[in-house]
Amino acid sequence: MWEHRALYVAISPFYILFAVFGLFPIGFSLYLAFHKWDGIGVMTYNGLNNFKYMLTDAEFWQAVGNTFMIWIYSTIPMLFFALIVAFLLHAPFVKFRTLFRVGYFLPNVTSIVAVAIIFGALFANNYGFLNYLLQSVGLPVVEWLNAPWGIKVAISSMVVWRWTGYNAVIYLAGLQSIPQTLYEAAKIDGASGIQSFFRITIPMLRPVILFTVITSTIGGMQLFTEPQILVGNDGGAGAAGMTIVLYLYRESFINNYFGYGAAVGWGMFLIIALFSIVNWKLVQGKSS
Repeated sequence: MWEHRALYVAISPFYILFAVFGLFPIGFSLYLAFHKWDGIGVMTYNGLNNFKYMLTDAEFWQAVGNTFMIWIYSTIPMLFFALIVAFLLHAPFVKFRTLFRVGYFLPNVTSIVAVAIIFGALFANNYGFLNYLLQSVGLPVVEWLNAPWGIKVAISSMVVWRWTGYNAVIYLAGLQSIPQTLYEAAKIDGASGIQSFFRITIPMLRPVILFTVITSTIGGMQLFTEPQILVGNDGGAGAAGMTIVLYLYRESFINNYFGYGAAVGWGMFLIIALFSIVNWKLVQGKSS
């Protein structure tokens, strides 16, 4: 190590920054989860009381349920649309494919706050664009942001709009890696386009689909900016927009229960890990 000290010094900034801003916060949050602290006063040992309260708090489980419902509303149609978009972009008859790829990926690099403000205007109760369209065809106005189901639909639509293009690009990369000889052989054997899609495309894309499901699960469990900007820190009507991270933020930075917030963070970590393992087992089981 001493002989190669110059190389270690060259790569040390990354590891130093990672230790300061990555490992230390993780370790401190675990330590903090067993204490009671308001961020200013004396930190006192609290044992497992933070975790016990989390497991018995109805608001926490409501936040978990809201997060899972929003994940279902957003992830399934998002991955479905992404697969269709990728399949169309991969088709040889489509012109200006590079332009379309850039266009579909642009929402992913757009500011989340700006997107949330725009969708708030779209789903506004009185003067929203969606209600304008409903009134133009003679349908009654829908108070999207005053109904629990409407809040979930609004948040889910933001997730679908933002991440469909990102997953489409990933699926497109997977489609381009499939040998064309497989499709040519299937065509010679008399297979239709639909049969080739379900017998060749989907099985060959299964590892890519697994990757997008896992990453979408992790992202879906960490929704924060969308519900906060759209319905506020209280989660809106009936706390329907209260996600796990928004609940963590409220308890930690508004109510100043930093020890309990750290416990919620570790609880969220376990939920994401277990849910990701279940998804991985399901997709792997179908491939065996």
